[in-house]
Amino acid sequence: MPVQSVPVRDVSVHYRLLQQYLFLLKKYPILTKSITSGILSALGNLLSQVLEARKRAKNGVPANEIDKVGATRYAIYGLFITGPVSHYFYQLMELWIPTTDPLCIVKRLLLDRLIFAPGFLLLFYFVMNILEAKGWEDFEKKMRASYWSALKMNWKVWTPFQFININFVPVQFRVLFANMVALFWYAYLASVRK
Repeated sequence: MPVQSVPVRDVSVHYRLLQQYLFLLKKYPILTKSITSGILSALGNLLSQVLEARKRAKNGVPANEIDKVGATRYAIYGLFITGPVSHYFYQLMELWIPTTDPLCIVKRLLLDRLIFAPGFLLLFYFVMNILEAKGWEDFEKKMRASYWSALKMNWKVWTPFQFININFVPVQFRVLFANMVALFWYAYLASVRK
């Protein structure tokens, strides 16, 4: 009795997308991380707007239209700041604090949480202020009103994720891992900066 051959199914779309992403990540690491950061930053802003609209609707207040310009600002920030800066930070961290260092887990976390996080958040406020075409007074006002509370929330939210990211995620995937967390983080930042 002859055996009937079964046709091989096409590779899933998800698998092909993953393969393409890995190829681009290897060939163009900074560009790939930057574009991914831009897209996920914009999505985080849009998520914030949707959540805000739902909250307003629940309270009987009419919701505003989606602010496409705001989402564009976040996309620009992710593309030109988050992607490249994070890429170089994680690369430098590997050089400065190699895994052979006996206290690398603690040193990496302290470097990220006490140096990188405050500076990166300050950079976020500064760049967003520029992209919003606002002056120095508005920057100072927003810094006084929400920087410290945003930094404390950053330490609470990001510390466990960054512990995992900088110690257990391969360096080429750290920006992507952080971007996935940042999807929700940017939603939070968009709401506190208002």
